Amino acid sequence: MTTSPYASDALPGGTVDAVVIGGGAAGLNGALMLARSRRSVVVIDSGSPRNASAAAMHGFIVLDGTPPHEILRRSREQVRRYGGRVVFGEVASAAPAAPSADGDLCFTLTLADGRSITARRLLVATGLRDVLPEVPGLRQHWGHGVVHCPYCHGWEVRDQPIGVLATGPASVHHALLFRQLTKDLIYFTHGTSLDEDARTRLAARDIRIVDTPVREVVDREDGTLAGLRLTDGQVVARRVLAVATQTQARTEGLDGLKLPMEDLPDTMGRRFVSGMAGVTEVPGVWVAGNATDLSAQVGASAAAGALAGSHINAVLVTADTDAALAAARGETPAP
Repeated sequence: MTTSPYASDALPGGTVDAVVIGGGAAGLNGALMLARSRRSVVVIDSGSPRNASAAAMHGFIVLDGTPPHEILRRSREQVRRYGGRVVFGEVASAAPAAPSADGDLCFTLTLADGRSITARRLLVATGLRDVLPEVPGLRQHWGHGVVHCPYCHGWEVRDQPIGVLATGPASVHHALLFRQLTKDLIYFTHGTSLDEDARTRLAARDIRIVDTPVREVVDREDGTLAGLRLTDGQVVARRVLAVATQTQARTEGLDGLKLPMEDLPDTMGRRFVSGMAGVTEVPGVWVAGNATDLSAQVGASAAAGALAGSHINAVLVTADTDAALAAARGETPAP
């Protein structure tokens, strides 16, 4: 189980208004909105954010250049300031439970360590997992010499010799984005198909194409990335590799919710399906951030979490009002 160096709040007893599964930008901002609305909210944080290996977060005004761990630290403090709780742990199971005494929805979550909690509503903000090509040595440079997003890392690697390791059709556009940042760019097809139109477009931007498959990543003596060794033994020097990863929404422990999912075109990834404000087909469950919007950066994920949190509060207000009216009339809650 993932552990965190940060203090973990205790799980409260009884049923809380909302549990947020995931402690990244989307989850914490959703929790912030709920806590500021005086909702009892608990964030279940696995302590393994997608950008953990990055030195700094970029593309989010005011916080540009801030280390990811510092943003999360501040965010947790702010959620707690309004009475929200942040509990470190991993969700082992989550499923609908029997309705409450007033007929409202209810969900039960069990953590990997055996603790459990019940909630009226859920916000799934588990984020995603980047799946890298199976190239020896690639993973160890992830977030430093190996990058994926030109907006997150592009400025920091500008004017360097960059290689684009193709993973599918989307890699062509990926290469054109990185060409904006450097004149020294090589496209490694690595077994992917590349039609004549794509080759012509890359050539028009002076992007060299290497069709020989890649065998492994080569390091310098100091451990930094030196280039790629091809299957014919040639080493092509590069300081940075750009890889369009396959992105998979994190679904561990959530099978019991039966949330709908869908595959994106060109094997780009798999996500939870959601609508406006993160609503899903499962009553009482919302999704926000990279778990449903695989291209969202920190700012967009935080905004999505805020919208989902405010929508959850609005739905709870209606449920509370309906329950109060039923009680005033002496009515029996609907099952």
